[in-house]
Amino acid sequence: MSARAPGLRLLAAALPLLLAGCETLAPKVELAGPFTARPAPAPAPAATTGSLFQAASYRPLFEEHRARAVGDSLLVNIVERVQASQRSASSVEKKGALESGISALPFASARTLGRLDASGSSSNTFSGKGGTESANDFSGTISATVIEVLPNGHLIVSGEKQIGLNHNVEVMQFTGRVDPRGIQAGNMVSSAQIADVRLAYRGQGQQAEAQAMAWLARFFLTLLPL
Repeated sequence: MSARAPGLRLLAAALPLLLAGCETLAPKVELAGPFTARPAPAPAPAATTGSLFQAASYRPLFEEHRARAVGDSLLVNIVERVQASQRSASSVEKKGALESGISALPFASARTLGRLDASGSSSNTFSGKGGTESANDFSGTISATVIEVLPNGHLIVSGEKQIGLNHNVEVMQFTGRVDPRGIQAGNMVSSAQIADVRLAYRGQGQQAEAQAMAWLARFFLTLLPL
């Protein structure tokens, strides 16, 4: 048992590194589910009273259908364009010089004084530059479902779309908070008018696995200092 103790301690020390190597390097978007909701069951019809107006089956005649209750769906027009750039530069320069000499001293000859001259100089120069640029463009459409109605009337919507082709699956997920006043004709709303947007588009299958770094390469990447 004592001979195995060093090996067990080495395995215990290397286990966190092995687990770090197995972790994926791709960040994930935090999405709040669920991605769909069903409307509440319709209330039981009240007893007919002979009147033409029935509250349970009332629908406005001239009202355009727009999402307003849990289970209703709407079309989200995703138009996300983000572009940012930054440039910076700085420069610092400093120079200095010093000279000194002794022309006369008691009991010292001119030849000796000539060796006592001193001079010095210093310089310091610093220059730095930096720049960053980012551009993103995403467009598309997705149907989202109202999963919650807030007290102020805003709608929490969420939607998911999956497309399978051979051994690959493309998954798009969307969540956000919609102001009903921003819903346009055709029950459609632009993503620019939606708050708290969470949008994820990723692939699953052979194509996604081919683009991922192998777990052994990720393990050694965690050990490299650079």
